[in-house]
Amino acid sequence: PPGAAPGRAEPPRATKAPPPAATGGKKAKKAASGGGGGGGGGKKNGTSDDDKILEQAVAESRKKAGLGRGASARKGKAHGGGGKLPVVGGLVRSVEVGLEVLRDTVDAAAEAARSPRLRLARTVVAAAALAAVVHYYKQFSDYAWSLAEGMSQPSIMFRAHLRDGTPVMVNDYREAYHWLRDNTPEDARVMAWWDYGYQINGIANRTTIADGNTWNHEHIATLGRCLTSPEKQAHRIVRHLADYVLVWTGGGGDDLAKSPHMARIGNSVFRDICPNDPTCARFGFVDRHGTPTPMMAESLLYKLHAHNQRPGVRADPALFREVYTSRFNKVRIYKVMRVSKKSKKWVADPANRVCDAPGSWYCVGQYPPALAPLIERRINFAQLEDFNKKRDEGSNRYVDSYMKRMEGKSSSDADFFDAPRDYFEIPDDYEEEDEDEDE
Repeated sequence: PPGAAPGRAEPPRATKAPPPAATGGKKAKKAASGGGGGGGGGKKNGTSDDDKILEQAVAESRKKAGLGRGASARKGKAHGGGGKLPVVGGLVRSVEVGLEVLRDTVDAAAEAARSPRLRLARTVVAAAALAAVVHYYKQFSDYAWSLAEGMSQPSIMFRAHLRDGTPVMVNDYREAYHWLRDNTPEDARVMAWWDYGYQINGIANRTTIADGNTWNHEHIATLGRCLTSPEKQAHRIVRHLADYVLVWTGGGGDDLAKSPHMARIGNSVFRDICPNDPTCARFGFVDRHGTPTPMMAESLLYKLHAHNQRPGVRADPALFREVYTSRFNKVRIYKVMRVSKKSKKWVADPANRVCDAPGSWYCVGQYPPALAPLIERRINFAQLEDFNKKRDEGSNRYVDSYMKRMEGKSSSDADFFDAPRDYFEIPDDYEEEDEDEDE
């Protein structure tokens, strides 16, 4: 119509219904009340069209859920009013209906759960869960007790069983240290792999060549060289450093199992131990039965480990004499023959100690002069270990070759570090005073 806003239709104007005829009685009044104007929205029996749509949607939802007609339907009938519901009222009504449907759904689920068939299924599931809990609790309990028992035992004593099942207490290590304490001079020096240094020092009360606080890698490498060198060459070094050699035997993680690592550590400083082979693959076992490679079979450690216990293996008694073997063969101790008296006196002289301050207890040890030719051949391990230092070409090639070999990538000697092939030996400088008194 003229004057109306674009796009909007002008609402129809309300017209006044004609008054009912004077005649006609109740029928006319009823027709007048039932046929009201267009603003009634088709209202019938106090229920609007919106309520009917909402009731129909709720009824369909309840029908799909298998529910009967509940309180929500009854509340829908009570709602009256003509026209569309207000926005807020419609939202509130929708929430109420949704809550009623949810409540009816929960009630139906609870009623279904009380059925005999589902009750039986619940009982079976609960019994299975309880059985699983008991089973895994038993496993966890057994593991916890086993772990606690293992951790609560002293590290040098443990319980074991003989082949016939008889339980025994393996006390080999403590007894070996007590033997050192009771049967060796107080100034005796014991050479052993650094793992047992603290035990020898604390229980046997004897000086050790190395312990767990030995941070000097070159010194550990020197110890590794002594144990993995051929017996005769090893004796020429050991006689200047120690009076006894102690080795762990008996299998498992004993010294022989650790010996390939000793060779690698030694070779990182003395490149002539395993020429052209940073991983010392030539020093080890050839099979799972403990058959040694020729290089291992010639080593001092193998001779002391298998002395008179493997066919054809015997340490030279003129160099190393067996003095103690523990009950269960866990520890063996050998006396070093022809110890250099001159070197021992030089090391014991306070004037030859290098201390951080006069009278201090912290004194860095020095090697006797007789070992100077060997010590001078050592390569500072910091060239390989310290990433802050610039490596020389030889160190770079050594590290690259080691990593390739450990990853199984190197298969030819062309990748090996170019090390000297001649094994350096300390001169045979025995003196008459070095002869043992019992010989």
